[in-house]
Amino acid sequence: MISEHDRTRISQAIHDAEKTTAGEIVVVVARQANAYRAIPALLGLFVALLVPWPLIWFTELGPSRIFLIQLVVACGLNLVFAWPRVHLALVPGSIKRARAHEAAVREFASHGLSRTQGRTGILIYVAAAERYAEIIADIGVADRAGPAAWQEIIADLVEAIRREKPADGLLRAVHRAGVILAEHAPPGAQDRNELPNKVVIL
Repeated sequence: MISEHDRTRISQAIHDAEKTTAGEIVVVVARQANAYRAIPALLGLFVALLVPWPLIWFTELGPSRIFLIQLVVACGLNLVFAWPRVHLALVPGSIKRARAHEAAVREFASHGLSRTQGRTGILIYVAAAERYAEIIADIGVADRAGPAAWQEIIADLVEAIRREKPADGLLRAVHRAGVILAEHAPPGAQDRNELPNKVVIL
C-alpha cells in the first residue's frame, strides 16, 4: 500500500510543514475501515431463504432435498462473498463512507489530536479499500479555516487513491494542509512538536 520509503517521505513532509505552524498533523492510513462481516452474510442468508420457493412451486422435490439445496446455496454464497473483492463490492457506498468516517473520528481521538496546545491538530485519514479520505481539524483550526478549505485537498487525495498513488496524494495533502495551518495557526515562541510525525498504518 505505502512503502517504507514513502512513509519516510511523508514523515519528512509532516516535519517540514510543522516548522511553519503551531498546528500538528497526523496521517493515518487504514487498509480497510471496517470488516463489514454482517452485510454479505445477511445477503447470503436472504438469498438462501428465497431458494426453496421456486423449488416448491415448480418441482416435486421433497422437503429434505429442498433443505439440503438451501443449505448448499447458503454455504456456497458465504464462501463466494468472503472473497475480499466481492465482499467489499456488496457493501453499499453510503455504509462504507459512514464506517470510514466513524473510524476517522476514533483515530482523531486516539492520537490525542484534541489535546494539543491551542487545539490546532488535524488528522489526514485514508481508508484505502473504500477509496475514502477525510481531514478532521480541531476547533482551533476548523473555526478559522472552515470546512471548504479542506475540500480540494480531499478531492485530490481521493483521486490519487483511485489511481493507486496514495503516497503522492498524501505528500500533496500534507503540504497543502501545512499551508492552511501556517496561515491560520502560525508558530508561537513556545511552539514544540507535540505528536509523532510518523505515518500510522492500520
